[in-house]
Amino acid sequence: MENQTKKIMTGSQIVIETLIEQGVTDVFGYPGGQVLNLYDELYKASDRINHVLAAHEQGAAHAADGYSRATGKVGVVIATSGPGATNLVTGIATAMLDSIPMVAITGNVPTPLIGRDSFQEINITGVTMPITKHNYFVTDVTELAATLREAFRIAISGRPGPVLVDIPKDIQIAECEFEPTDPVTPFPEDEARDEDIDRAVELINNAKRPYIYIGGGAAGQGMAMGIMALAEKIDGYIGCSFMGLSTIPSDYPRFLGMQGMHGKFASSMANKEADLIIGIGVRFSDRATGNTAKYARRAKIIQLDTDVSEINKNVKADIGLVGNIVSSFERIYHKVSKLDNPVWREMVEGFKKRGDDIAAEAERRAKAKMPIKKLFDIINELKDAKTVIATDVGQHQMWTAQYAKFEQARRFASSGGLGTMGYGLGAAIGAQIGSGEKTVLITGDGSFGMNLNELATAVSYNTPVITVIMNNGVLGMVRQWQTLFFGKRYSNTVLERKTDFVKLADAFGMPGERVTTPDEFRDAFERAMKHDGPYLIDAIIDKDEFVLPMLPPGGSMDDIITEKKQEDAR
Repeated sequence: MENQTKKIMTGSQIVIETLIEQGVTDVFGYPGGQVLNLYDELYKASDRINHVLAAHEQGAAHAADGYSRATGKVGVVIATSGPGATNLVTGIATAMLDSIPMVAITGNVPTPLIGRDSFQEINITGVTMPITKHNYFVTDVTELAATLREAFRIAISGRPGPVLVDIPKDIQIAECEFEPTDPVTPFPEDEARDEDIDRAVELINNAKRPYIYIGGGAAGQGMAMGIMALAEKIDGYIGCSFMGLSTIPSDYPRFLGMQGMHGKFASSMANKEADLIIGIGVRFSDRATGNTAKYARRAKIIQLDTDVSEINKNVKADIGLVGNIVSSFERIYHKVSKLDNPVWREMVEGFKKRGDDIAAEAERRAKAKMPIKKLFDIINELKDAKTVIATDVGQHQMWTAQYAKFEQARRFASSGGLGTMGYGLGAAIGAQIGSGEKTVLITGDGSFGMNLNELATAVSYNTPVITVIMNNGVLGMVRQWQTLFFGKRYSNTVLERKTDFVKLADAFGMPGERVTTPDEFRDAFERAMKHDGPYLIDAIIDKDEFVLPMLPPGGSMDDIITEKKQEDAR
């Protein structure tokens, strides 16, 4: 950027100008007393930066998160002090656990009142220290622009994540010179050592059953074509963690889908039987590995990650490649030999057939009027390649992971690490605004009840978000565990609520309809896809539908549950 004449600006003006300078076009938030000056400047700059008013600060934080997942840009959220700031905490923690770049800007009471228990004062930097990559309390207006720029740089560098900047009201009012600069770029990353790359190549060249395991660190990196090319070159297969979904097209023959606790049978079994696992941007979480003492007993492990703390944290890697993931991957790809593993192909194709047979048998035996797989078959048929799918947390989330089809990267938004019920609607709104594409929210009646107030946001901005409530009248995932492991003692998981979601949609000002059969769902979803704006479908499903396959808690791939026994039904 060419040098421009410095201008005297208030802190609030500096915040808005710095956001614009960093390429921010959309922010989410909720006004309040200690950010009135910021909102005044947002009003004046409304032709250059768009503000989306959420119904609640938590919804705003999830919207910024969903926006980032769909675009790859930094999500920005603004809140006032006290309860406004603390309402962001769950959204910030969600972004932290899933490595989503976000900048949260909060106002605070004037610096002379800090520490005096002033009205709506909270030490939000102290509160959020464990759930941010870094946070700042700004005490000098002359450092404000540099602090915001550094916040953006930290958010996007290395392993991405949220950064919070807390700005007292007197700093927002104070004046100083401001000079715009170019948008920040990430801090330079280390490169993996040549000798480690060579050791990894040697392991790959000697592998007879290679399995490429990708996670959120590979998502959105533009690596899909390279990963598929590597699978072809080494005659291997690809699986993913929950966070790796939508990185590889679902219909790619060597992609086996998500593995782990509720993963695809073929992917989990291939992971179990592999003699080499190449982990790319994946943290080997307990939900994916099961009992780590029994995980990958037959396999060597190569782990590529930008975050050194992830190497050997959950499982022992034979080779840890710390540094830029894309660079490490490309160096490996160009050095490995062309491999031919016919026995491995035959084994994995057998796993795929077995998985298909299990799914077909479960579908044949299902007595529900609304079979889950059939519901997703309809969604997959009627949505297009650009449609974003968001979820809340529960059975519906895992069914989405198993059955939803993705053709492009960054088309999936869901809370993986924190498992945040109530995440979905805010995230769907943010993802829709960021992508500009029709967005489908798959939710459950339990999760949806937590933040359904964001329907007001969807209606106010006419965002084309289709909310599909998989309504079974219970907290499905917890109830499933109670059925299998707690003697069918359904403690507080049968909701028995009288909420009429169709009437609720009407009250918020949007269309809604209730469906009980696949044919009714197809007709409703077709109408929703054609509708220009938000739409709600209350899909009544059976409370005894299970998410299978499943690894029992503390179990391993040896203990995988593939079918519901008759005694498990109620």
